Amino acid sequence: MNCYDVIVIGGGLLGCFAARNLMRYKLKTALLERREDLCTGISRANTAIVYSGYDMKPGTLKAKMCVKAAQEFGTLCAELGVRYSPCGSIMVCFGPRGAQTLRQKYEQGLESGVRGIKLLSPQEVLQLEPNISPQVVLGLYTPDTGTVIPWELGIAAAENALQNGADILLNTEVRDIVPLENGFQINCGSQTFETRGIINCAGLFAAEILEKVSSPKVRIYPSGGDYLILDTKAGGHISHVIFHEPEHKDKGLTLVPTVDGNILIGPSEVPVEEKNFFATTGEGLTALRSLVSEVIPSLPLEHLIRSFGAVRPNPFWVHQDPLSGRYVPEDKGISSFTILESTPRPFLSLIGIKTPGLTCANELGSYVAEKMAALLGNIPSNPDFNPQRPAPLRLNDLSWAERAKIIKRNPLYGQIVCRCRKISEGEIIDSIRRQPGAVTVDGVKRRTGSGTGRCQGSFCTQKIIEILAREHGCSPAEIHKDNKGSYLICKEGGSQC
Repeated sequence: MNCYDVIVIGGGLLGCFAARNLMRYKLKTALLERREDLCTGISRANTAIVYSGYDMKPGTLKAKMCVKAAQEFGTLCAELGVRYSPCGSIMVCFGPRGAQTLRQKYEQGLESGVRGIKLLSPQEVLQLEPNISPQVVLGLYTPDTGTVIPWELGIAAAENALQNGADILLNTEVRDIVPLENGFQINCGSQTFETRGIINCAGLFAAEILEKVSSPKVRIYPSGGDYLILDTKAGGHISHVIFHEPEHKDKGLTLVPTVDGNILIGPSEVPVEEKNFFATTGEGLTALRSLVSEVIPSLPLEHLIRSFGAVRPNPFWVHQDPLSGRYVPEDKGISSFTILESTPRPFLSLIGIKTPGLTCANELGSYVAEKMAALLGNIPSNPDFNPQRPAPLRLNDLSWAERAKIIKRNPLYGQIVCRCRKISEGEIIDSIRRQPGAVTVDGVKRRTGSGTGRCQGSFCTQKIIEILAREHGCSPAEIHKDNKGSYLICKEGGSQC
């Protein structure tokens, strides 16, 4: 029997930061993730923005967390060795309704303490972003908006939790939770755990986890979104995150200058029925192109290198219909952060955490860790907690002289595998050998950036498969692209593709 003080269920951004912050206390902690890697759900596909906080209702937990997190995000990323671009943002509009909304957001931002927020005239907008349509009516600027790579952030938090003594158990799906006198028994097939407390960070499936121990309270009804990625050739076209407030009550456009120098466009908003629906839709992609022509018509869409789909959680309070017995959602979704506490045993659930979940991941992790420590009996802090996580070696961040020294010590750092991002074989091996390390092609991508450039892996994928197979002592045909079943090579006879 594996016994812990606290078990975190779910290895997305929220779960990784919950585990990291639990290690600030003297708590034996484990994180359970059903997949083969971390950050493979909501965390793998989103807009990657650190929001400044003017969009939230002043005085709410969400607003307070967001403003604080944005102002401290550079420090957090420095601690974790994560790349961060504090590029600032400009929200733009092209008519009177949008202008009224921007002025309301400006007042909200002032009330919430957003630093440096100011309204911009059309001339000021065009001075900062000359490629915006000259039809712009008003702009709203904030310097504390930034952009980060979501999975790079989450994996860094998990590594730091591991360095501080947490256990991270992958391929460990929770099948049942049984309440005990002083905690819970968690059954995961071949493994069973006992824990005094549970923090539920299961993302799109958080409601299903909660319903293993209580009646339905909140359920998640997903929606989808489409994104476009432009090559670094288009990267200089914008220098800030651009938000577009439309004149009609539709979803506007967001453009992000990414950490790697690309431009991310999206998301659209489309209905989906499945929580694992990460496909794109023609409807959503067409809508994005149309909005681009309105907001920044000169954007060179001919440099498009990829599109991808995302799933977003939309939480609703539910009630039981007296006639059918089914649980049905209330008319309006939940916009605030939903942190449910189940009694009598310590069970905290983060359900349907929407934007700005990435921004507030560390704040939310700190919040639930502190609350769990109190519920378990005022657990003392851990004086040995070390918030610093050594950053992985990134040759692109080094001078030529520094690279030469490293290559002299290990020639594998001189063997370039991903030509687009200039990622070496040494860096790919590092991503596999780190803990928790990559076991799939996408796992390597999430840790190194390989396969995200102009050719989208057409040159480097075969070599990465060979390196993964060599490091894990298996056949290349056993290497997956991502989840189970996503084989890249057919075995002899075509039995597996």
